Amino acid sequence: MPIFNVPRALRDKLGEEATEALVALINAATDAAKADVIALAGEKYERRLAEEAARFGDRVTEEGLRLDRRITELDQRITEEVTRLDRKITEEVAKLEARIAQEVARLDHRITEEVTRLDRRITEEVAKLEARIAQEAARLDHRITEEVAKVRVQVADVRADLLRWMFVFWVGQIGALLGILLVFFRR
Repeated sequence: MPIFNVPRALRDKLGEEATEALVALINAATDAAKADVIALAGEKYERRLAEEAARFGDRVTEEGLRLDRRITELDQRITEEVTRLDRKITEEVAKLEARIAQEVARLDHRITEEVTRLDRRITEEVAKLEARIAQEAARLDHRITEEVAKVRVQVADVRADLLRWMFVFWVGQIGALLGILLVFFRR
C-alpha cells in the first residue's frame, strides 16, 4: 500500500480524522483503479492468448496438412522408385540368368569336347601300350625261347660230358678191377 505524505497546511485545515479518511479514500480509489487495470490487462491478455492460440492451432493444422501432403508425395515417390528398381532388378536377373545359361551351355560343350578328346587320346594310348606290350611279350617269348634252346644245348653238352666222364670212370674202374683181379688170380 502506497504511503502519501499529506501537506501540513491541508492536515491542519482538515483535521486528523479527515486527513486519514482522505488518505483511505485515495488508497481505495487507487486500489480500485489497480484492480480495474489488472482485470482489463487480464482480459486483454486472455483475448490475445486466445487469438495467438487459434493462429498457432491454424498454423499447426496447416503444417500438419502440408506434412501429410509431403509424406504422401514421398511415399508415392518411394513406391515408384521401388517399382522401378524392382523392374530393373528383374531385368538384370533375367540378363544374368541368360548369360549363366549361355556360359553353362558353352562350358558343357567344351567339357564334352575335352572328354571326347581325352577318351580318344586314352584309346590311342591304350592301343599303343597294348601294341608295345605285345611287342615286349613277343620279344621276351623269343628271348626265352633262345635262352631255353641255349640251356638245352648246355644241358646236352653237360650230359655228353657227364657220359664221357662216366665212361672214363667206369672204364677206369673196370681196368682197376681187372688189374686187381689179375693180380689176385695170378698169385
